[in-house]
Amino acid sequence: MPADKLHITLAGSEHVVEEGTTAGLALAGRDSAAAIIAARVNGELRDLTCRLADGDRVEPVAIDSADGLTILRHSTAHVLAQAVQALFPRAKLGIGPPIENGFYYDFDVPEAFTPEDLKSIEQKMRQIVKEGQQFSRRVVTDAEARAELAEEPYKLELIGLKGSVAGPPGAVSPGGAGQADAGESVEVGGTELTIYDNLDAKTGEQRWKDLCRGPHLPATRNIPAFRLMRTGGAYWRGSEKNPQLQRIYGTAWPSREAQDDYLRLLAEAEKRDHRKLGAELDLFSFPSDIGSGLPIFHPKGGIVRKTLEDYSRQRHEQAGYEFVYTPHITKSNLFETSGHLEWYAEGMYPPMEMEGAKYYPKPMNCPMHILIYASRGRSYRELPLRLFEFGTVYRYEKSGVVHGLTRARGFTQDDSHIFCTPDQLNGELASLLDFVVGLLRDYGLTQFEAELSTRPEKFVGEISEWDRAEAALKYALDKSGLPYVIAEGEGAFYAPKIDVHVKDAIGRRWQLSTLQVDFQEPGRFGIEYQAADGSRQRPYMIHRALFGSIERFFGILTEHYAGAFPPWLAPVQVVGIPISDAHVDYLLSVATRLREHGIRVEVDTSDDRMQKKIRTAQRQKVPYMLLAGDDDVAAGAVSFRYRTGEQKNGVPVVDAIAEITGAVASRIQV
Repeated sequence: MPADKLHITLAGSEHVVEEGTTAGLALAGRDSAAAIIAARVNGELRDLTCRLADGDRVEPVAIDSADGLTILRHSTAHVLAQAVQALFPRAKLGIGPPIENGFYYDFDVPEAFTPEDLKSIEQKMRQIVKEGQQFSRRVVTDAEARAELAEEPYKLELIGLKGSVAGPPGAVSPGGAGQADAGESVEVGGTELTIYDNLDAKTGEQRWKDLCRGPHLPATRNIPAFRLMRTGGAYWRGSEKNPQLQRIYGTAWPSREAQDDYLRLLAEAEKRDHRKLGAELDLFSFPSDIGSGLPIFHPKGGIVRKTLEDYSRQRHEQAGYEFVYTPHITKSNLFETSGHLEWYAEGMYPPMEMEGAKYYPKPMNCPMHILIYASRGRSYRELPLRLFEFGTVYRYEKSGVVHGLTRARGFTQDDSHIFCTPDQLNGELASLLDFVVGLLRDYGLTQFEAELSTRPEKFVGEISEWDRAEAALKYALDKSGLPYVIAEGEGAFYAPKIDVHVKDAIGRRWQLSTLQVDFQEPGRFGIEYQAADGSRQRPYMIHRALFGSIERFFGILTEHYAGAFPPWLAPVQVVGIPISDAHVDYLLSVATRLREHGIRVEVDTSDDRMQKKIRTAQRQKVPYMLLAGDDDVAAGAVSFRYRTGEQKNGVPVVDAIAEITGAVASRIQV
C-alpha cells in the first residue's frame, strides 16, 4: 500500500483513506453524521480531530449515546467554567466532571454565588455557545502545564497527582450496601497531560483553556440544550480538611425536547420528595436536637414501617431463615478481626471508652453474625445456615451527602448472612436472587435490572476463589432471567457482588439489593464446619441486604407511590365520614367491625363540614372513605369513596368490608 494511504476499519467495514485523515473526516459521510460528536479509536474515546494511523479501528459516537452524553456534559461544564472566569476573574478552578443527567464545576470564589449570579452565568454561557468556539486538544509536559496554570492552585495539585486518583475512594462496605456510596474520586489521566483550548471560530485565537483529559465536542455550538440548576458547597477532593469550594450544578441534553422531558421529571420528583411527603403525611422527621441523618418515625410512619417489616419477617420465615439479634455497640477487637478498622475507619463513629476498652457503634452486622456461627461446632448437615436480622447500624456519612431517609447516618439493614458449602453456592445464590426479586415485587416494584461486579485489579484472595464466586453469581443471574450487565473490575477488593436495581413509577433507577460472596471474612475469623468425610472445611459466606436499609426502602416506596401507599401498607386504610353528628355512632360501629378484621380505621368526628373532611382524607391519601347519612343508616349501607374520587352509593356494609379486607389481604396496588 502507498505510504500516503491508510487501511482502517470503519464501524466494522474495511476502508482506505488518505494519510492525515481525522476521525471526523472518516465518519463525515455516514448517516446521521451531524449527530456524531466523537469517535472510538481502537476502543478509546477520542476527539473527531484525532488523526488516524494505519490499522486503526474507528467507531462513531453519537451525541445521544451514553458516551455522547458524557462528552456533551463534560464540554458544557467547560463552558460553565469559562463563563464564570469571564464574569468573576478571581475564581479559581476546581474540577468539572459529567455526572448522571448533568455536570458540575467547583470554584474557589470570595463569596457564594447568588441566584442572580446563576442567571448572569447562564446568559454568558449561551453567548459562548452561540460563538461556536472550537475545543482544541494539545499534549503538554508537566513543566508546561505548571507554567500555563501557575494561577490555578487546584489544577497544580492535580498535576502532582498525575496517574493516580485524587480524592477518597468510595467507602468499602463489607457486609452489603445499606445505602449507595458516594466518593468524589477524580481520575487524573495516565502519564500524559493535555490542555484543551477554546478557540475563536473565526480567528483561532485562544479564548480560554483548562487542564483536561477529554474528549470534547467539536465546538461549543454543538451543545443543543443546557440549564444551570443550583449551587452548593463542596470540599476540595471530598475532604473536610480541605477548603470548601462553591459548586454549580447544571444539566445538558442532546435536544430541547429531551431536556424538557427531564425538567418535567424533576418537577414530578419534587412533588414526590419523601422528605416533603414525610412532613405532610406525618410519617417521620429529622429533629436537629437528635442530629443530622438520624430520623425518627411518627406513629403513622411507624405503622408503615412495622407493616413492611412484619411481611418481610413472614416471608423470611417461610424461606427457612433463622432470626437473630445483636447489640448496637461492640469492643474494638471485633472490628480489628473483621478488618473494618483497617478498611472502614473513616465511615465509623468514634469509639467510647468504658472499663478500659474501646467500644464502637457497629457500622455492619456481619462480624456479629459470624460470632453466632462460631458459637459452637457446625456440621455440613446444618448448612446452608441462613441468619436474618433487622440490625441497626451507624455510619458517619459526611454532612454533604446525608439526604433524608435515602442516605442516613443511623439506619436498619434487613441483613442476612448465609453460610454454605462450596457445592451449595450456585443453588443458594439462585434461590436467594429469586427470593429477593419475589419479595420486592410484593411491595409493588416490577422493573428490575442487575449488575455483576467482578474482580478489580487490586484484590485479596486466590483467583480461583474469585472465579468460582463470579461463576456462581453469573449462574444465579442467568437462571433468574433478569437483564444484567457485567461491570468488569468494579467489585470490592475482597469479593464480587450482584446489585439489583429497580425503576420506580416515574422511571428513576434505584440500587436496592446486594448479594455478595465473601471468602475473606470466614478466613479472618477462622470459622469451619465438619464435612461428610470428617475433615474441617471453611464455609462460603453470602452477604445480602434485600431492602438495603428499612429507612432507604421506606423513602423509595414513599416516592414510588407519591405517598399514596397501597391499602395494605397505608397507615390509615379507611376513614369514616359522617354527614352530620347524628351519623357518628353508626360509623363508629362500622369501624369496630372493620377493626375486627385487622383494618386500620378512623372516624372523623371533627366539626368540619363533610366536604372538608373528604378533602382532608384525600390530602392524607387514605385509600377508602366510608360516608353515611340517613338513607345509609336506614339501609345498613355506606357511600363507598376511593381516594381517586370515584364513589359508589348504597353499598351494604358487609360488601364494603369484604372489598376492603380483600384488597388488603391480596396486597392490591390501588
